[in-house]
Amino acid sequence: MKTKEADPVPDLLAPKEHRQTAALRRAQPDGKRAAALLGWLRQIGSRAVPALVGFGAVIAVWQWYAAQPSIDPQLLPTPVAVWRDLAAERGLLWQQTLVTLEETLVGFGAALAAGIFFATVIDFSPWLRRAIYPLLVTSQTIPIITLAPLLVLWFGFGLASKVVVIALICFFPIVVALADGLRSTDPELVKLYRTFGAGRLRLYWSVRLPGALPALFSGIRIAVSYSVIGAIFGEYVGASAGLGYFIELKQHSFATAAEMAAILVTAALSIMLFLLVALIERLALPWYYQEGRQDSL
Repeated sequence: MKTKEADPVPDLLAPKEHRQTAALRRAQPDGKRAAALLGWLRQIGSRAVPALVGFGAVIAVWQWYAAQPSIDPQLLPTPVAVWRDLAAERGLLWQQTLVTLEETLVGFGAALAAGIFFATVIDFSPWLRRAIYPLLVTSQTIPIITLAPLLVLWFGFGLASKVVVIALICFFPIVVALADGLRSTDPELVKLYRTFGAGRLRLYWSVRLPGALPALFSGIRIAVSYSVIGAIFGEYVGASAGLGYFIELKQHSFATAAEMAAILVTAALSIMLFLLVALIERLALPWYYQEGRQDSL
């Protein structure tokens, strides 16, 4: 009785990225992978030092200029005054930050799902690509400032209008990045898969999508940077809570220091989300960074 031999095709057909990932996992124990991640975090820390020095210099100049007797503190408060209001309003700012973060995550998640779907659709059908891609480009020519008031009228002052604003802002970089990444698949690898009878779905899941992940994460990093801005803008147009609502209230009451404190919280939230995406990318694509280091040698 003949025993069924192991099929060598799956290993042969595994995309280059998958083979590299498997090789790295065999070559690197868990301790070494943890050490590599720790080294990456240290590298980020070393790169952050110049930025922190520059930020400190800006704060020092700001403090010196704003402390001049000729400068009205209501027009330009000092960093010390901003920090004082930030500490005094920390409880309220935390509550508003949670509202904005919820809107951001939901809107960004909707944009990510829609972006992946439409990028996949236009990749599968050249006709749909010619039909949909111009519409996507045209949608970016419409200023969101003209749509936001209408979205508030249509969807109300709640979560829905903010989610739509964020999704509209974040959708385009995601779908364009993934669509371009799918089109840049190695044609030789596609031919190899087709030689062994792989269909379009197998090609997509095993070759095209894994190869497009670096491009997709590039689009995600761009989109997540704008997601908080979209949430703030949606709240600024019409909301009953959130950092944008807080900023508008303080602006109307001429509380400039508290307004700038909320702006700093908004910037910190955007940076946090950007770094989180970068960390996820690093963990999800170890083969990509390993290959980049080898190419640079």
